[in-house]
Amino acid sequence: MDKKPTGYDVGALMYCPANGHDSIVDGLKNERFARPFSLAFCLEDTVRDDEVDAAERTLCRTLEQIDAARRERAFYLPLIFVRVRSPQQMEKLAGLSARFSGLLTGFILPKFFVENCGEYIAAIRRIRAGFLYMPILESPSMVGLSRRAAGLEEVRDRLEEVGDQILNIRVGGNDLSHAFGLRRPVDSTIYDIRPVAGLLTDIVTTFAPRYVVSGPVWEYYAGAGWEAGLRRETELDLLCGFVGKTVIHPNQIPVVNDCLRVSAADYQDACRILNWDPDSPRLVSSSAEATRMNEYNTHFRWADRVLRLARIYGIKNEPEPQDGRINFKGQL
Repeated sequence: MDKKPTGYDVGALMYCPANGHDSIVDGLKNERFARPFSLAFCLEDTVRDDEVDAAERTLCRTLEQIDAARRERAFYLPLIFVRVRSPQQMEKLAGLSARFSGLLTGFILPKFFVENCGEYIAAIRRIRAGFLYMPILESPSMVGLSRRAAGLEEVRDRLEEVGDQILNIRVGGNDLSHAFGLRRPVDSTIYDIRPVAGLLTDIVTTFAPRYVVSGPVWEYYAGAGWEAGLRRETELDLLCGFVGKTVIHPNQIPVVNDCLRVSAADYQDACRILNWDPDSPRLVSSSAEATRMNEYNTHFRWADRVLRLARIYGIKNEPEPQDGRINFKGQL
């Protein structure tokens, strides 16, 4: 990707253990995965403590293979991240990855909260390379109401020190559910687990005005109802302010991408809003389909999000061009 990616570009982020999935390089070379998507190699929860050193070596070999393959011929290369265990490991891997110029996009910072955000931010400042970072808000210390709001605000304010390097804020739906000993069945969503839904709401309220916040993993990828459940939860994610989703199987990528595509009606209205006639005496009008109201002052942020998603993921039932021109007026 030539331009600097945004949080919207992460989309479906596919996880795989850093010491597993030997077929990942072959899958990338032969473009077996629906696109767009992003890729995360995990060195944390998916790797046993006594296997971390071996997993790091496997990760380096995998990156070497991907790097060699892309030099032989062109193929779709996703944004690639490593989920680390600690700031110290992140600094170590940042140094090793210098030989994979332009291949590794950045790092994922697990269980990010007040107790470790200072160490991670200091490490980011020391690395000084062009990496991007995605903290995951999933720490059990977020559960308590007495410190949650203050803790989330403290983390948000501390992140401003490296805000231009924060690509995306992620949430750990399974970790937060684990704090309550809960797990959603395939015919329910994370929003049906009310204590977890409350946590997710607080995260979006705190971070979404500044960052793109991605939705939690959907752990079903086969069997009856998995696709309908993923689609339903991803649609609720979008309605609640999340954009994108962690995925654990290639089957899930096209479902998430389809949900991220915007409707033709939303696209048309977003174009109208961001191309509002500056000489118009009114800042309200009927929608393109004459079914709802468009008001510039209250809808331009929504319109900005719609057009960003449309550029990356496309438009459902794409409409005929209006006049062949879209002037985004600096919004993108």
